[in-house]
Amino acid sequence: AYHGCESGRNRMIEMLVTSAEAEAAVWMADDMGELNNSIRQGEGNVYGFLGELLFIDLTGAYHNNTYDWDVELPDGSTVDVKTKCVTSEPKAHYDCSVAAIGTQQNCDYYAFVRVHKDMTVGWYLGAMTKQEFLTSARFLQAGVPDGDNGWSPTIDCYNVTISDLGYTDGVFPA
Repeated sequence: AYHGCESGRNRMIEMLVTSAEAEAAVWMADDMGELNNSIRQGEGNVYGFLGELLFIDLTGAYHNNTYDWDVELPDGSTVDVKTKCVTSEPKAHYDCSVAAIGTQQNCDYYAFVRVHKDMTVGWYLGAMTKQEFLTSARFLQAGVPDGDNGWSPTIDCYNVTISDLGYTDGVFPA
C-alpha cells in the first residue's frame, strides 16, 4: 500500500513493508555478508536490500545488482538505490547522501529510500540523474560538521535535500 506526501519539488511515497519483503531482505543480506569498507560492518545491508525491493515494487524495475548499480528500469536505465535506516518519518529538509567513493559508480540515476528501523514502513523520496546530483550536491568532509544541520559524516560524501529530488510520471524523473 502506498501513500503520497507532498514535499517541495517532489512528493514522498510511503510504502508498507510486507513480511515477504522483510524476509527476502534478511536472506539477501545474510547471503552477501559484509562488504569491504562497510560503514556499519554489514549491519545496514538488510535495509539497503529492503530499499531496493521497495523501489522494485514501486517502479517495475528488476534486480540486477552490480558494483555500479542495483536495479534496471524497463527502459534499460540503471539505478543505484541509496537507502538509509531511520527512526522517524522523513521531512523535506532532510538530506540524502552518496558516499564520495560511490560517485565513481557508473549508473544513470540515484534513487533515495528511507526504511524505518523496525522494517514495517519505507519512503521513496525521489531520484535524480547522476549528472544532476553531482552538479547540485554539496560536498561534506568526514568529521566536519555540516553547517546546515550540524551532522558530521563518518566518510566524505555528497548531499542534496529531499526537496531537491524530483520525479514525474508518478515515480521517476523524465
